Amino acid sequence: MRFAIAGAFLWLAAVSAAHAQQQPPETRDPNAPSAPQPAGSANPADQKKSSVAAKAANPLAPGVHRFWDRENDWLFAGVGAGRALDYASTLNLRRRGINEVFLTNSIVDNHPLFGGIEVAATAASVGVSYLFHRTGHHRLERWTSAIHFGVATGGAIRNYALKTPHPG
Repeated sequence: MRFAIAGAFLWLAAVSAAHAQQQPPETRDPNAPSAPQPAGSANPADQKKSSVAAKAANPLAPGVHRFWDRENDWLFAGVGAGRALDYASTLNLRRRGINEVFLTNSIVDNHPLFGGIEVAATAASVGVSYLFHRTGHHRLERWTSAIHFGVATGGAIRNYALKTPHPG
């Protein structure tokens, strides 16, 4: 488990470093030369044109949004609410004498540990959404949170719907 977590952090660092080295295609000046020019050979008109283009450039290209925008705020709140509902429904499940399927009962019965797992799952969802945002996959960014919210809420509904076993 430690190796998987360490590998995930290493992968995240490598992707971030590689992405930081690339200039996004939306911000490149189409009139800019493809190779550096020797000093003193630049045309002053070209310099003036590139500075005007830089001032007129929109900080966010069409279709691109800030990571912490209103829609993501609602999606992340939904994921957190879904995980909280899953936490409550799983504790209810254990109180009724039903075994947890995905985790061991000893993990679920340790409330601080189980709560930390739920918080970590929410943070992981936000982190994956951020990776998709940084790499330009904005639809996947949104779908990650929407699917996570649906799965967590569906699991909680299932937990509450299970019949309590009665000794017979």
